[in-house]
Amino acid sequence: MKTVDLRSDTVTRPSEAMRRVMTEANVGDDVYGEDPTVNRLEAMAAELLGKEKAIFVPSGTMSNLTALLSHCGRGDEYIAGQDAHIYRWEGGGGAIFGGIQPQPLDFEEDGTLNLDRVRRAVKPADHHHAVTRLLCLENTQGGRVLPLPYLAEAAAVAKELGLAMHLDGARVFNAAVYLGVPVREIARHFDSVSVCLSKGLGAPVGSVLCGSADLINRAHRWRKVAGGGMRQAGILAAAGIYALQRNVERLAEDHENAELLSSGLGHIDELLVSQARTNILFVTPPAGSAPQLREALAAEGILIGGGDVIRLVTHLDIDGADVERTVAAFKRFFAGKGK
Repeated sequence: MKTVDLRSDTVTRPSEAMRRVMTEANVGDDVYGEDPTVNRLEAMAAELLGKEKAIFVPSGTMSNLTALLSHCGRGDEYIAGQDAHIYRWEGGGGAIFGGIQPQPLDFEEDGTLNLDRVRRAVKPADHHHAVTRLLCLENTQGGRVLPLPYLAEAAAVAKELGLAMHLDGARVFNAAVYLGVPVREIARHFDSVSVCLSKGLGAPVGSVLCGSADLINRAHRWRKVAGGGMRQAGILAAAGIYALQRNVERLAEDHENAELLSSGLGHIDELLVSQARTNILFVTPPAGSAPQLREALAAEGILIGGGDVIRLVTHLDIDGADVERTVAAFKRFFAGKGK
């Protein structure tokens, strides 16, 4: 029986076609800049995002880390959301590697940062304070898509305040597909953008950081310092090229399946279900029942996330039949609880 894994869109496995292009990849030593497939991926990513240059790194965490280190020095500060991945879920890398101080702010309901609060968070020019250098946004944020007018306003505020702008765009292609715009329409507001290839795009590993030539040149050094210099990495980069060429537009299917899942689960009285946000939704079962729910679904070959508020994520390995099977399993669990 097929396992339906809704824990994340990172759980996908490369298709046979993707595996073939990986095995056939032309490779060289990327630390010397001599891997033609890595060079091709970086050029493709930069073109798509409308940036001068890009760098291929092993993970989204390293992509965000090299961005922080390239924008900020020791004693500098970046502003980010309280629940932002770059602040909460990446081990404090900016502080560990670069002595960079985070200034977290609460997200608004729509995943934006209140720009008046951003203004107030910027430190005055005073030797007592860290120097605020960078504003970090996240798109999508918990599946929420940041509106294009907001991005323009945020960029204007950042320029007024003398801040650079970084986008944790792990799922930025989901946002672009949702809005029906080229991804560069989102990226153009930012000085740097991190894009994950191993989430909804389906590559087995890797992210790209895109920005100006000067910034990416600095990022090359920090990638090496952080241990991210890879050798014949074209085998991995080939999967990223395949993903960018073939797996972007199909993200709309993930969004549709998330809506179907949200609608189906919404008919279960015991569940509090959020409206699907691109390919992500959240369900809250009755207090104390989440562990039993996870165990019961796992016994049926359905894997869901941890915590009392459970995140469900659709991806290229989930189809309409899997959604129906999941909804039916949830219904059986709660029907049994009522007996």
